[in-house]
Amino acid sequence: MSAEDTAGKEATRVGPGTGSRALVWAAFPVLGAALGWLLDAVAGWVAGLPWAPFQGLFRLLASLPEPQATIGAALLGLLAGVLLALLAEHDYVHAAIGPARTVLTRGGRNRILHRADVSAVFPDGTHLVALGRHTEELLRLKGDFDTGAFAAAFRAHGYPWQDTDPHAEEYRRWVAGLPGLDAGAHALLKARAHALEKSRADDAAQLREELAALGIVVREEKKQQFFRRAHGLPAAEPKV
Repeated sequence: MSAEDTAGKEATRVGPGTGSRALVWAAFPVLGAALGWLLDAVAGWVAGLPWAPFQGLFRLLASLPEPQATIGAALLGLLAGVLLALLAEHDYVHAAIGPARTVLTRGGRNRILHRADVSAVFPDGTHLVALGRHTEELLRLKGDFDTGAFAAAFRAHGYPWQDTDPHAEEYRRWVAGLPGLDAGAHALLKARAHALEKSRADDAAQLREELAALGIVVREEKKQQFFRRAHGLPAAEPKV
């Protein structure tokens, strides 16, 4: 079943435009091929600079016979450009926004929002965020999306779109031992701080869910964590 069927026949489809996708698929491979050709063209010159990094690589490139070296470098650049275009395609957020529910798709995975559960939808940098009736996070989806198009579609179907986080003023910076949090919450936030420091995105996401079960909404800025409490959620036992 397609995302549009899941969201309903009245759903508005939102996603990257054909023009922007075509530009990515045309520009990235061409740019990659051009950079590959340029790298081969300057290899001999760079190899003669004693202070230049990667001397071994440039000497190797300069020693290869022509025209094989130029053709090979351009092909490798072309393949690198195709890879970047594939990564960009994977990062696009597609949505079927309907009056009762919305289906958001990124990287082949669907996420469903029910209109009755949503109290706010807003962009937060590269994330699309939806809050529930108790201001808890229902969704935090990272990806490439057109904020203006998503705002128009959500508003057209009666969703409470906000241009910024309506609860931004409630966040406090977390530090170990901060009063007002129990030991379980501190343990989870400490573990998540370590995951952020080591760039372990999956661990950080899982710990975000653990904190959400305690009624704590967390966000980060430059690997510093900020938190607030959801409104009116019953307390839960920490899973630590």
